[in-house]
Amino acid sequence: MINQIGENAGFVWKALNKSGRMSVKELKKETKIRSEKELFAAIGWLAKEGKVDAAEKDGEVFFWLV
Repeated sequence: MINQIGENAGFVWKALNKSGRMSVKELKKETKIRSEKELFAAIGWLAKEGKVDAAEKDGEVFFWLV
């Protein structure tokens, strides 16, 4: 399972590197990660490494690389 989280973190990083700031919905669509649980595990991996930041606007959460 840890390997899958790391692989998904790579997909998220590539999507954010390509597109900049993205919402959860946009990230799920771009990365083709099946569930929000898997997506947030990948985002958590990147956050722990200090590679991603987030903010909420109008009830929607956005992520971007730092």
